[in-house]
Amino acid sequence: MISDLGGPTANMYMLRCKSPRAEQTCRRLSCVYPDICPHMDTNHEPTINLYRHARELKGIKKILIASGVRYDIAVEDPRYIKELATHHVGGYLKIAPEHTEEGPLSKMMKPGMGSYDRFKELFDTYSKQAGKEQYLIPYFISAHPGTRDEDMVNLALWLKKHRFRLDQVQNFYPSPLANSTTMYYTGKNPLGKIGYKSEEVVVPKGDKQRRLHKALLRYHDPANWPLIRQALEAMGKKHLIGSRRDCLVPAPTLDEMREARRQNRHTRPALTKHTPIAHQRQTPAAAGAKKRVKPKAVSR
Repeated sequence: MISDLGGPTANMYMLRCKSPRAEQTCRRLSCVYPDICPHMDTNHEPTINLYRHARELKGIKKILIASGVRYDIAVEDPRYIKELATHHVGGYLKIAPEHTEEGPLSKMMKPGMGSYDRFKELFDTYSKQAGKEQYLIPYFISAHPGTRDEDMVNLALWLKKHRFRLDQVQNFYPSPLANSTTMYYTGKNPLGKIGYKSEEVVVPKGDKQRRLHKALLRYHDPANWPLIRQALEAMGKKHLIGSRRDCLVPAPTLDEMREARRQNRHTRPALTKHTPIAHQRQTPAAAGAKKRVKPKAVSR
């Protein structure tokens, strides 16, 4: 059995520009972003023939495509999705939408969720026709440049709506030779002209914000609820706290509220050399020591 024939991109084998003239003069950064170039050949027939030839090789019992499917290109040729779902999925197929919101997706040069929805619909249809129970496993990333707190909340709501509970989540970390790394360190978008007027990119860098973004991917974990509640209240989204179906996390229990009050009762503000003297509490003895005594009149 071959566990994964896909490679980094499973379904771009022999895909190329259909116009040599356009290819010579093209200045696009990507053939597939912000949309698929009309000159790009999205015919998956060479890939389908390759899969069929591989299945006929002596000693081959099963060939799987475990990951690497570029679903926005696959939907341009449904024949490929049918071949994939019928012969090359072992129950689960990993794909990488990375996010649901336009802000971070545009910085990743990734397609919108419309392509994912269409791919899932076709994948489910062809899996059912083949008599197979198969599922998509989407990958998401947190704290990527261009991601606001509100974007992560919307992603968490999408996950809950579609009943996804992620076990393993990943925060973005800068790595060499990546556009995202440039955004992380400069706060600028290198996909356009760089200058003092370049597009500013929101970068989640602080430890608390990065922990929040990661926690929102695991909204179902009770250990993350206090941090998520605090963030939702700060964003004016307190309506997402409760037991209703459209809520993200439940309200705190009585025991949790008692514990929070107990912790607040045993804390006090720390005084530093910058603390205004008027706000410092003084003992009666100290106050009396600083009180001026009015001199008595002396008679002659």
